[in-house]
This record gives sequence, C-alpha cells and structure tokens, in this order.
Amino acid sequence: MDSTPEFLTNKLPIGKWVQFFVEYLTDNFDDQFRLFSSGLEWIILETIDIISMIPPLLLIAAIGLLGYWLHRSGKIFFGIVAALVLILNLGYWEQTIETVALVLFATTVSVMFGVPMGILAAHYRWVYTVMRPVLDLMQTIPTFVYLIPTLMLFGLGMVPGLISTVIFAIPAPIRLTYLGITGVPEQLTDAGKAFGASRMQLLRKVELPHALPTIMAGLTQCIMLSLSMVVIAALVGADGLGKPVIRALNSVNIAQGFEAGLAIVVVAIVLDRLLKEPEFTKAGAKQG
Repeated sequence: MDSTPEFLTNKLPIGKWVQFFVEYLTDNFDDQFRLFSSGLEWIILETIDIISMIPPLLLIAAIGLLGYWLHRSGKIFFGIVAALVLILNLGYWEQTIETVALVLFATTVSVMFGVPMGILAAHYRWVYTVMRPVLDLMQTIPTFVYLIPTLMLFGLGMVPGLISTVIFAIPAPIRLTYLGITGVPEQLTDAGKAFGASRMQLLRKVELPHALPTIMAGLTQCIMLSLSMVVIAALVGADGLGKPVIRALNSVNIAQGFEAGLAIVVVAIVLDRLLKEPEFTKAGAKQG
C-alpha cells in the first residue's frame, strides 16, 4: 500500500491561482493594459521610424565614431564599421534597427529600475535578502513562461516581448549594482563621513564612482540578456532579427537561419565593444 501522507498527494493549485489572477486582470483592466500597450508600441515604432530615416552609411559612420570616442581605438572604429556594413550587405539592416530599438528600450527600463533597487539593497541588507529569491526565480524560470501572461495582458506586438525581456534582464543590473556598492572599501566611506559628507553626497561622490565599472558590467550583461530574448520575443509578434530566424526554422532554410543568426551575433559583439569599460570609466576608476 502507498504510505505517502494524504496531504502530499493533494496537489497545490498554484497554476490555477496564477491563472485566476491573470484572468482577473484581463477581465477588469483589459482596456487599460491595451491602452498602455498601444502607447508604448507607438513610441517604439516611432523611434524605429526616426532612426530608419538616417541613411545607413551615415549611421554606421556615427556609431563607429562613437566607438572611437569611447575607447580611443582605431581597431574598434574599423571593426564596428566592418561589422555593420556586413549586416547591411546581408539585407538585415531594417531588422537590426528594430532589434536594437527593442534592446535599448528594455535596457533603459531595466537600468532605470535596477540600479536604484541595487543601491537600496546594498544599504538595507534585508531588502536584498527578500529580493534574492525573486531574482533567482526571474532568471531561472523558462522564458517562454513569461510570454503567456504578457501575451494575454498586452496582446500581440512589441510590448509583450519588451515586458518579458525586462523581466529576464533586470536581475543583472540589480545584482551587479549591489555587488559594486557593497564592494566599496570601508576606508573610503569612513573618509567621506569624516569630512562631513551626507548619505547622498557619500553615494554620489564615493560609492557610485567606485562602483561604476561594476555597474557598467551590469549594463553590458543586461544588453546581452536582452539580445538573447530577440528570437523568443518574435514568437509573440515582436519585430527584429528574431522573425527571419523563426521563418528559417519553419521552412528549414539553413541559409536564412545562418545569416540572421550571424546578424544577431554581430549586433551582440558591436554592443559589447561599445559599452565594455570605456576610457572615461577607466579614468574615473584611477582617480577613485
């Protein structure tokens, strides 16, 4: 006979609770969610249209010059230009702009909320204790699970992909901001306090400058995580380089799949080289 206690065989209806909550939101706030979705998608599409108005070669040159200004390296300039010209040659320039816009919006939202939350967690350890299991859940739960409720709440389009990307990427800036702030030597904070610095002055003039390289690493990781969601976001209607990958998968088109995948890799490399420890960050760290 089965000796398992009865209370262990009675399944907890966790899935039904979540389903009930999502259905409650859609039944009572569907108009508000759809209005928010329409407004946010309009902003993203208008941004894409504005960027698309810039001639591709001019935009490529500007991005290359930005890389040179950040790193003072001719190799970075020519590498970025060559990589973006390759994407243009492959015919994925428009999809690349759509992908970069989605990644930048997701990264902006993640950093806007993630960095302050990381600072708060660093100053109040109990906040991080409460936050840590939630961050673990956000990073380990299958990303396809995010798409089900976001698709129900916001409908097809860029917004459910954006929301799912933010959920997946925001733990990176929170964790690395927390790590950077808690890694500030006590001697520096003690010296600041000795000179009469307030908590806000201590944060702005001591903690943030010292933690800036770690925070920048969180920004770069956030961008990479956002970019990894491109293909998954395409499943719910998000534009970008994920769509040709999905089409290639459905039609078993090896050439198209490889080219679109190569374009995603190139975008990842360009964004990583642009934001990986710029010269002004190194100078600030040396001064600190």
